Amino acid sequence: MLSKLIGGTTVSKAHRGKGIREEQNRGRGTCPVCKKSAVKVLYEQEIDGAKTKICKICKAAIKNKKAAEKASAPAEAAPAEESAE
Repeated sequence: MLSKLIGGTTVSKAHRGKGIREEQNRGRGTCPVCKKSAVKVLYEQEIDGAKTKICKICKAAIKNKKAAEKASAPAEAAPAEESAE
């Protein structure tokens, strides 16, 4: 049913079910960023120069923060260029 909604392609399930059975505690643990316990810590992210596994919520927050910084950087630079001219 879901594959029909997405246009005939299958959805990846690397972080669900059979894909995480080989992980220690089936991928569950304490997230080093938000300190929540018993959550899936399956997403590798570089934090303070070291690769660690974090939860899905923290991964999304880090990604959104980087995107916001990238979007605001050109906006901040543009007015400075105009005022210098």
